[in-house]
Amino acid sequence: MCDDDHGNGMPRRALFVTGAAAALTLGSVTFASGADAAGGPGTPASGTETRTVRGTLPTGSPDFVYLPVEVPRGVREIKVAYTYEKPSVPAGTAGNALDIGIFDERGTDLGGRGFRGWSGGARSEFFLRGDDATPGYVPGPVRPGTWHIALGPYTVAPRGLTYEVTVTLTYGEQAATPKPVYPPARARGRGRAWYRGDCHLHSWYSDGRRTPAEIAALARAAGLDFINSSDHNTHSSHAHWADQAGDDLLILLGEEITTRNGHVLALGTDPGTFVDWRYRARDNRFGKFARRVREAGGLVVPAHPHATCIGCGWKFGFGEADAVEVWNGPYTPDDEIALADWDNMLVAAVRSGGHGERGWLPAMGNSDAHRDPDQVGTPQTVVLADDLTREAVQAGLRAGRSYVAESKLVSLAFTASGARGEHAGIGERLKVAPDTPVTVRVEAAGAPRCTVRLVTDEGLLFTSDPLPVSGAGTVEWRTTAAYAAYVRAELRHEAAAGPLPGALAAFTNPIFLGDAR
Repeated sequence: MCDDDHGNGMPRRALFVTGAAAALTLGSVTFASGADAAGGPGTPASGTETRTVRGTLPTGSPDFVYLPVEVPRGVREIKVAYTYEKPSVPAGTAGNALDIGIFDERGTDLGGRGFRGWSGGARSEFFLRGDDATPGYVPGPVRPGTWHIALGPYTVAPRGLTYEVTVTLTYGEQAATPKPVYPPARARGRGRAWYRGDCHLHSWYSDGRRTPAEIAALARAAGLDFINSSDHNTHSSHAHWADQAGDDLLILLGEEITTRNGHVLALGTDPGTFVDWRYRARDNRFGKFARRVREAGGLVVPAHPHATCIGCGWKFGFGEADAVEVWNGPYTPDDEIALADWDNMLVAAVRSGGHGERGWLPAMGNSDAHRDPDQVGTPQTVVLADDLTREAVQAGLRAGRSYVAESKLVSLAFTASGARGEHAGIGERLKVAPDTPVTVRVEAAGAPRCTVRLVTDEGLLFTSDPLPVSGAGTVEWRTTAAYAAYVRAELRHEAAAGPLPGALAAFTNPIFLGDAR
């Protein structure tokens, strides 16, 4: 049972929840009745009105609980504050975590037409009005009608989740909404070249603690040429990046679509694009929203697919993905699992003859930096692009012409060549006969004492001696297309102990060998 207790003399009602339905709507919160206009019957011409709602959500509550708020005419600002109990629970038992956001009078239908903001669990209060809003929320008119506060019980303790929501309306003249200004879709660039980027970053517009200015400064210090904004379930930061872009830094706009069954980056979407997150894998709706990302000019990139945080593991499959984030932040065991899983997908692709545009899934790496001491650009994806533009960078990522490095200090050149001068680079195919000798060459820099490992569809086939302390070295290995359908390179730090390999310093997307089947 969900007890819904409206303060200020409002009635109490009980709502029953059976199982994890898609959503639950509570009783409405009402303010001045019969409002026709500011100063009209029953509506204050100025001043504020406040209502408080209390209730308890049981275990098994739906993913989203909507609290309708009847907004009369003449309102210039809405402010919402909330609290909830956080009882102690035994080790291994989920405690309480309650997210929050808001939809305006256009409704809560999937797709987000009425979406006006989301802060997850990062903030205890927010406001929005015509000319301004709390980070995570979208400024704009406060129109009359039924708004909905969206509560997201992420986890619920055994004794339930008791909450209190306070809604304050401020009456008065609407403020004008400024026209958003977005960063340009191109920077100066160097023509066709290798460009470094970090496409998974969080600002204070979701649960990060850094401003766009601070992130841009850290990106430049990390040697990056491009970044992508990826705040959780909101596009509210898009209009706040223009001042940080420059000839030396391309800023792409996106979102981290944070569902209960995994997270996915919308990478480089059109400015102002919002992509809904309110579905699970069992709902069979992800394909629709993946298409929404691509229709808005973006790439679909599942993030940290084997992360162990609640709701982080990827359960939607990879059929709609344009790339996959294999390395997320400082290298950890779940990145090692993601790397192995991605390699298995490469093997499956070559076994099935899938070498076309959608036949294999390129990998990338990003920092997922939120706050100090998270390092922007650790790791970073280095992509061969025709220029430093949104379209060119995306084309390079989609084609897999890229490698991932732990920092700006690490660089790689990785090629394969045939006996008659044939040549291919990362993400490309060396078209040679099955028995034609192939020379694979790795040139590394910035990787002292690292080993070079060459991995094929048959597994790890070559490991070099450690590179010198200068960090620079060249390794060659000879093979044939009959022996290796693809080759990819890894730079590994020295292992501390035991049978596991050392952490990655860099890895490449594959070079495919032989004629496509």
